[in-house]
Amino acid sequence: MVVPPYFDVPPKAYGGVEAVVADLVDSLVARGHDVTLIGAGEPGTSANFVPVWDRALPERLGEPFPEVVHALKTRKAVEHLAATSGIDLVHEHTFAGPLNAPAYHGIGLPTVLTVHGPVQDECYTYYRALGAEVSLVAISDRQRELAPDLNWVGRVHNALRVDTWPYQVDKGDYALFLGRFNEDKGVHLALEAAHAARIPLVLAGKCSEAPEKAYFEEKVRPLLTSDDYVFGLADAAAKRKLLAGARCLLFPIRWEEPFGMVMIEAMVCGTPVVALRGGAVTEVVVDGVTGRVCDDPAELPAAIEQVRGIDPAACRAHVEANFGADTLGRGYEHIYSRLLRGRDRARTDKTAPIRTVAGERV
Repeated sequence: MVVPPYFDVPPKAYGGVEAVVADLVDSLVARGHDVTLIGAGEPGTSANFVPVWDRALPERLGEPFPEVVHALKTRKAVEHLAATSGIDLVHEHTFAGPLNAPAYHGIGLPTVLTVHGPVQDECYTYYRALGAEVSLVAISDRQRELAPDLNWVGRVHNALRVDTWPYQVDKGDYALFLGRFNEDKGVHLALEAAHAARIPLVLAGKCSEAPEKAYFEEKVRPLLTSDDYVFGLADAAAKRKLLAGARCLLFPIRWEEPFGMVMIEAMVCGTPVVALRGGAVTEVVVDGVTGRVCDDPAELPAAIEQVRGIDPAACRAHVEANFGADTLGRGYEHIYSRLLRGRDRARTDKTAPIRTVAGERV
């Protein structure tokens, strides 16, 4: 299991990919598998941990150099493990790492890549160029629909460990935005909706990169009122407290969000989601049961009022039934098994003796 070098697994604050991988790793180990996690930072899962950097590199997120060097370091670590301990396959969660697939293929290792981000435009060109040596796993049906000709081998929704999240019936009098400060995330729309609904808004999330800071100054700061509170980046404990206490989570996305972890994090706390239709929203939120799905930003204020009647227990039950960590482990286990059976069949076909029937090779 290979993760980017930017955050610990599980992350202490920001890090959606790392949170999913932590739960996946622990689920697989609990199901009896021997898992080695290659990354950076401190060990935090039940997997064997192989750090290939002295420390995590959060300040270098978005730079190409760490991505490329991480791929080189990872390849050496994988080749060493394959020679000394034995490996069945490599599961990548990085961007550059799948470029190692031909080398892994040469030593009999399939490469699985979970596509955590968008699949359009330049990303589509990249994933298409990876070819058949990299088996792609989608995190939503919508993501796969947007690029149906890629080498998809399955879809596994993201998930979480329900028992690590609080459940709260009594809610505070505030709505919550939790995510990156980015125009695609619709932070300005969350503010406008909260103001129209006359409910205070707490804004928590990542605002450290130059585009995020520019967007905040241009589109977010001018809308702030004395009823709004900019919390900043919330660590794991603060995030849970904010989600559990909110009347609702606002998720007014303006792009094809591949999944949206924060939606299931809110619902598992008993907090409904008010979202704009897009990406995987309708795969995650049950309209009228665990939140409201709107088609236009003008509908958001009324939806904030409407979710007062949502049952917190229904929100948590929905996550337990559909997005629990065990479903994550079982989903990937099925994909791994299928790929390994295909590899073994291919090996058998190559080593099978050639027979002749009436002079024809068969």
